[in-house]
Amino acid sequence: MTRPINLNKARKAKEKAEAEQLAKENRAKFGRTKAEKKFEAAKAEKQAKLTEAHRRESPDPKDG
Repeated sequence: MTRPINLNKARKAKEKAEAEQLAKENRAKFGRTKAEKKFEAAKAEKQAKLTEAHRRESPDPKDG
């Protein structure tokens, strides 16, 4: 014979598992160290400077 289960405990366990899965996804998505963020910002700035240095004409403020 099967044992009865406590539905409150089952519901809470399911919610806890879903919350842990969401936290895991967020750590992968947003979890970067300060050094990694700084490196990416420096890399983007260097690329922007390189692109700007290779322009044929300076941007005209009148063209908007």
